[in-house]
Amino acid sequence: MSFPIIGITRCSRLDDYVASVEQAGAKVRVLEVSDSPRALVGVLNGVVLTGGGDVDPVLYGEERHESVEDAEPGRDEFEIDLARRAMATDLPLLAICRGAQVLNVAVGGTLIQDIPSSVESVLKHAISTPRDALAHDVSITPGSRLHEALVSSGAASGSFRVNSRHHQSVGRLGAGLVTTATASDGIVEAIEQPEARFCLGIQWHPENFWRTGEFRALFDSFVAAARERMTESEV
Repeated sequence: MSFPIIGITRCSRLDDYVASVEQAGAKVRVLEVSDSPRALVGVLNGVVLTGGGDVDPVLYGEERHESVEDAEPGRDEFEIDLARRAMATDLPLLAICRGAQVLNVAVGGTLIQDIPSSVESVLKHAISTPRDALAHDVSITPGSRLHEALVSSGAASGSFRVNSRHHQSVGRLGAGLVTTATASDGIVEAIEQPEARFCLGIQWHPENFWRTGEFRALFDSFVAAARERMTESEV
């Protein structure tokens, strides 16, 4: 049996991403900012954009808020280029936390640079420890890819609790994206490209639950799309 190859962008906490993807039946290639996005889309069957520091606001045309903390050098440019090429070639893409923000910026969207100072809310969106600490509920849009992966599979109901470690979120949606999950304070919790084979960005960290399985169906759905694409490319 062949295993799809999933590229995972390097970050400071890779272990849970790797475990989640391997558990779903794929092989992992950890990606470096020195890699060529053009070459990668020709050899990978799917891409995971991981969490990390903030996207430079200059990349979506805004002045920098004082709370912005830059990601590692080169990550913004590499991941935005990779996201665009993945979408252009219909390469399955799962973008998590920072990754969802990269996905939105890649197609012309903006970000809320600092939720605490920009949004009136009683919800806590930044609970750092433990990694799987539940923070708040999210509601999923019926009929979405996220709904299909989690709700239709029976893995979750239409509203469920998630962990949360972010101070930024999606602002204005980028071209071709739709919102498919929100928190009760209106913060966008998931975005996707409806016409794509699989192009989904989520703001929480489902990878932290690989041991207990709450979001395994999400990774299973993603890897299934990657396997489908791999099979088609071999024909």
